[in-house]
Amino acid sequence: MLNAIVIDDEQYAREELIELLHETKQIQVIQQAENAIEGLQLINKFKPDIIFLDIQMPQITGIEMLSMLNTDTMPKVVFSTAYDQYAVQAFEENAFDYLLKPIDPARLQKTVERLVKSTQQPNYEAITLEYLERVPCIGHNRILIIATQDIEFAHSGLTGVYINTGQQEATSQLTLKVLEEKTPLIRCHRQYLVNLKAIKEIQLLDNGLAEIMTNSGQTLPVSRRYLKLLKQSLGII
Repeated sequence: MLNAIVIDDEQYAREELIELLHETKQIQVIQQAENAIEGLQLINKFKPDIIFLDIQMPQITGIEMLSMLNTDTMPKVVFSTAYDQYAVQAFEENAFDYLLKPIDPARLQKTVERLVKSTQQPNYEAITLEYLERVPCIGHNRILIIATQDIEFAHSGLTGVYINTGQQEATSQLTLKVLEEKTPLIRCHRQYLVNLKAIKEIQLLDNGLAEIMTNSGQTLPVSRRYLKLLKQSLGII
């Protein structure tokens, strides 16, 4: 039996889909979420085989959320939508399948049968948005949507990945790998990414190491491995 997470901001639509999936006896819904940010947390934690993902959701859409997932652990994605035009977009984003609301049980059964057969074809890879314009974060008991251009740096810690704008810091469900691939941030250390526009000064240290001083006065480490790349990115020979 395949494990799935259902993500939909409409409670009744979510409950109906979960019930229909239960009736197939081939898909086990292990978690559900009412928005993309909560969905990201659940996907990273439970690593489902499949996600059933609503496209139109507040703050972060389903397609934006798909682009925030780590491609190395990408589950199969079945989009759900009430609008035909989004079905076309779903296939442009290379979703495994799509379902139009209200969901037809017979159509869902065909999707489930394809999903079960596809377990022997592990080469599925969703094509996602090339760049992220926004990063969802959690900070001070609220959800923050931070524009990527406003990020000074990001770093990983014991409890997750932190996004820093110079004025505030918040926790993100995105990995450093996703942020490196899909935002202007570049790697300066195994645990740090920095926005080139946020660099005020680079201080060269002994043994090929360095430190970055950001516009807001934060100090970031630069390892020997990434110092040459950082110089090249800044146009320093």
